[in-house]
Amino acid sequence: MRKIAVVYGGSSQHHRTYNEPKYNQYIEKLIYLPDFEETSILEFDVLLLPSQLHMGLVMKSKDKIHAFAEKGGTVVSFGPQPIEWIPEQKWENRETNFWWWLEKGAKSGLVLQQPEHDLFKRFITLDDATWHQHGVYWPPEGADILISTEDGGAVLYVDKVSTAGTWVVMTLDPDFHYGSYFMPATERFLDGFLPWLAEGIV
Repeated sequence: MRKIAVVYGGSSQHHRTYNEPKYNQYIEKLIYLPDFEETSILEFDVLLLPSQLHMGLVMKSKDKIHAFAEKGGTVVSFGPQPIEWIPEQKWENRETNFWWWLEKGAKSGLVLQQPEHDLFKRFITLDDATWHQHGVYWPPEGADILISTEDGGAVLYVDKVSTAGTWVVMTLDPDFHYGSYFMPATERFLDGFLPWLAEGIV
């Protein structure tokens, strides 16, 4: 099992999600964000940055996060990131339709780009990654887009080209919704995603 560290922002949503026993079993350490700049992360294999962190504090540790990846580490980013700290980040904000599923003939607009990928064969389905969208990324050339919108914008991608490590970047914010006690798909997503991450098949 890979050693996973989660940068903990202190919100009630983060507290509920990352202290939930079925998820916490995969986490080696919770690092409080204000302490992150001074905390060693060399012993970990994976660094997970939840959605809705204080971006000013994240930016203070941008170089540290990139150095972790350059040493072969895996960095995971949940949720929309309008401030640029991810390699070659091209974020496009889009209007969020929270109630699309109530529309006649409703379609999420999401597409599995690599249905043969291990994440989907063994751990989650597209339905488990479907609630609503906040925007898309346009990843660097050579990155693997796993889930996209119909026009090709990335909702979940894996970047092994920008650094010596791996970046798993998504617009999805399962920790916020699970931690807020709503959106059932987000629990199914975390039930599959965290074991996948821990097994080290990224």
